[in-house]
Amino acid sequence: MSIAAMRSDFAAQSKGVPQLEQCRAYRFGAIEPLFFQCHVGTPASNEQKESRWALYAFGREATSPLLSPNDGGHTLKSMARVVLAMSGGVDSSVAAHLLREQGHDVIGVFMRHGHQSPVACATTSTEGPGDALPIISSSETARLDHKQGCCTAADAEDARRVADKLDIPFYALNLDEEFSRIIDYFVDEYTAGRTPNPCVQCNNWIKFGKLFDYADSVEAEFVATGHYARLEPDAGGETALLRGQDAGKDQSYVLFGIKRHYLQRMLLPVGDYEKSEIRRLATKLGMNVADKKDSQEICFVTQGRYDEFVRNHRTENDTAGELVTTDGTVVGQHRGIEGFTVGQRKRLGVALGEPKYVVSIQRDTRRVVLGDRDELARPTLTAAGTNWLVDSAEIPERCEVQIRYNAPPVAATITLLTQQRLEAVFDEPQFGVAPGQAVVCYSGERTLGGGWIE
Repeated sequence: MSIAAMRSDFAAQSKGVPQLEQCRAYRFGAIEPLFFQCHVGTPASNEQKESRWALYAFGREATSPLLSPNDGGHTLKSMARVVLAMSGGVDSSVAAHLLREQGHDVIGVFMRHGHQSPVACATTSTEGPGDALPIISSSETARLDHKQGCCTAADAEDARRVADKLDIPFYALNLDEEFSRIIDYFVDEYTAGRTPNPCVQCNNWIKFGKLFDYADSVEAEFVATGHYARLEPDAGGETALLRGQDAGKDQSYVLFGIKRHYLQRMLLPVGDYEKSEIRRLATKLGMNVADKKDSQEICFVTQGRYDEFVRNHRTENDTAGELVTTDGTVVGQHRGIEGFTVGQRKRLGVALGEPKYVVSIQRDTRRVVLGDRDELARPTLTAAGTNWLVDSAEIPERCEVQIRYNAPPVAATITLLTQQRLEAVFDEPQFGVAPGQAVVCYSGERTLGGGWIE
């Protein structure tokens, strides 16, 4: 029986359902019966933060909803349509399984940035929202000698295999233009003597930016990823972003810049698990990615070092200059300030007989200043471009801050400044406070927000 015929048959058997409209059909793989998700009554406005969806089993006369309306918090709804970012890694692959187990209608999406990968994820599917997607041709060719990133042809093929195994639709999105913005940011920051974090901006601009635009185009209610973080309603019914259950894999830091109103439409299925549990589950499910290494490199830097990539992409004059000590003594030359970050100890290009660190990078003079570790200590920092996931009145003066992805959280006093800036005064001086990196504020496990270190 066709979907159209099923809808007609269902409508005929559901005369008791008031104002039945916008029916959509869903099938749980080979499991029967077929269910319909139907919108009943008057659609609520976005401001009301409600979604009056009810589920009715095909062939049943009962008209009572099988789930409760969303009260404004993070209510996980059965049978929701979910767009899942699939990178070909174990985390997003198991996330797909978990979402399917919860009964969701999952659409797998691989984000292709067009800078290096031949595509291994073209699809011949004619069902679902494929017409709304830019599908990439498998005839395209490019380099295959990638580092362990997250957007290679092999990654796309891994993601496609998982999608096939789970029987979910899978599409490739051509996000070349959006990724070009991230590359420009990456190059500009390094050229300015700052240390960028393109993974955070990818989350802000693409994974939880452009993917929501795509989700809206296919009438998906949620966007999901394989990040290790959690989402839970707080006492006031707002959705809170929390640290992941696995402290060693927690990724809430890289999610601080997401627009607050998106939190209620996000799903993070693996956030309640330890990484070891996710790998065990992948093995149990027979997934080929169960033992796949985690991505370690920036996906668009296909080979070589970051500084080489920057030099090959910038249009400005070179940034070569002097290596100097904190007292101004010239001790060497360097090829460009893009090869350094504050706190760096290795590959300085000069041997001084004792460990030295990059204390600061001076863009105007193109000098890289080297010093002892204690000269890295900073009692305070300021940050710009803040983004908060709570109301300003809820930001405590005392909180914990994290100045790098792998840095431990430390106690600090926070002051909100004008023009979307903040000041953090550490209880104890911190080492390696690098301009361009994010500082993220926490209250216990909750991510409050943060900004970009000046």
